[in-house]
Parts: sequence; structure tokens; C-alpha cells
Amino acid sequence: MSSLLYFIAVILLIGWLIGVFAYSATGLIHVLLVLAIIAVLFRLISGRPV
Repeated sequence: MSSLLYFIAVILLIGWLIGVFAYSATGLIHVLLVLAIIAVLFRLISGRPV
């Protein structure tokens, strides 16, 4: 489960970067970034290293 969570966080970060560099940074792109950060923080808090 934790590796899946990390994989989803990486996919969300890649999606955010593509959105930023494609100049289509809408509100959805920033929501994806926040979700990715929350996923990484959840993994760190649960005691497993990134």
C-alpha cells in the first residue's frame, strides 16, 4: 500500500510539472500538487522513509 501511495504522489508531481511548463496552470494543477505533498507527508509521518 505504501509503495502505491508513493507512486501516486510521483505521478501527481509529474502531472503538476507538465501543467506548469505547458502554461496551463489552472486550479486543478495546484490541487494535484497539494495531494502529492500530502501523500509524501503521510508516508513520512507513518514512519517509512521516502
